[in-house]
Amino acid sequence: MEDLKELKKVEQYADQCMKCGFCSFFCPVYQEERVETSVARGKNYLAKLAIKGEQKFTDELGEIIGKCLLCKRCVVNCPAKTQIDRVVVAARAQMVKNKGLGFIKNFAFRKVMANRKAFGNYVRLAKAFQWLLPKTEGKIRHLPDFLKALGQGRNIPEIAKTFLRDMVKPVYKPQDGKAPKMRVGFFMGCATDFVYPELGLKFIDFMTKRGIEVVVPQEQSCCGAAIYFSGDFETGRMLAEKNIEAFKDVDIIVTACGTCSSTLKDYQKYLPDNPDQEKRYKEFEKKIKDSMEFIIDVMKVNPEELKLKKEFEGKTATWHDPCHLVRYQNIQAQPRAILKGLKGLKYVEMPNADLCCGMGGSFSVYHYDLTKKIAAKKMNGIKATGADIVVTACPGCMINLIDNVLQNKMPQKVYHLLELVE
Repeated sequence: MEDLKELKKVEQYADQCMKCGFCSFFCPVYQEERVETSVARGKNYLAKLAIKGEQKFTDELGEIIGKCLLCKRCVVNCPAKTQIDRVVVAARAQMVKNKGLGFIKNFAFRKVMANRKAFGNYVRLAKAFQWLLPKTEGKIRHLPDFLKALGQGRNIPEIAKTFLRDMVKPVYKPQDGKAPKMRVGFFMGCATDFVYPELGLKFIDFMTKRGIEVVVPQEQSCCGAAIYFSGDFETGRMLAEKNIEAFKDVDIIVTACGTCSSTLKDYQKYLPDNPDQEKRYKEFEKKIKDSMEFIIDVMKVNPEELKLKKEFEGKTATWHDPCHLVRYQNIQAQPRAILKGLKGLKYVEMPNADLCCGMGGSFSVYHYDLTKKIAAKKMNGIKATGADIVVTACPGCMINLIDNVLQNKMPQKVYHLLELVE
């Protein structure tokens, strides 16, 4: 008898599905493939068969449940409010429990990403060889044809010369020398740490200029998004415990990565294995604030008082909604308020701004051709705005948007919103 513990936890959500197929109108993967197993209804049906013992955990099932962006467009548009994301993630976790992770993911998740020091050392090793990849533009490098497994022709940002972890101090006091208005912990996130360290420094500077004390615990680890969304709940729980311990002395934890803020908040949703874990994960969730909601809802910054950097004066900007902001956290109005309040910047709303860009974390590694097809719709939206710059607040989205803008030979530049502000 196969273990069904993780799927049994979400059986109530699987039972909510009415099989109406409304999800097919919103699923980015189904819109490209047009097969039932691509859409939420099909995946949910197979999960229910597995719960009944009528579907084995085969490699084919693994492929099907793996081909989901977890963008949650199906969830927010479902008439029955079926939480198919929980069903898919639980099915992946059940696959891992019953079949194992496989060599590559086992090594990447448990030997590298779960160990902060080892992760940094492996990225440093990769950095030493990145000169072999040709540059396409600025700090962007091009994966040649012989690296097809990582995405033929993909454009990727350079690994930073110095990682954020090696640049930050444990504590930053307010720059005005006065008693802090509040004390927050800063969660770096892997992309900010290894690729965009200047973004982390910018956010710390932004906060300390406004009277906030910022604590940066060195004990923090990866948020675990790629890990537990792939079904490795064991490593996901270990990372959750590390991060909860690292930030135990602060009441507010902020991050400049939409995926990280969502993932940290959602430990309580996907990972609890007992009532004690559920209680602690829920308490931890209350501490987490994404940079966008923190600036507007907690700091109460008036967007019109923010100063636009000179290099962006006279530019037209448009906004891309990261899935982990708009659907996971309902953060939509805050970044728009900031962009519209910046004097000297013209804001244009993108058609279907909340369409998934196709990144989906490791999804784009395993299904890069599909990622590009999904991203093509996003590129059309960007073109329609006539904008000079595309702004977002998720380093993962930034990486994919930059790649596809270059692939399509478009003139737009991609920025994190924090990069626009003095």
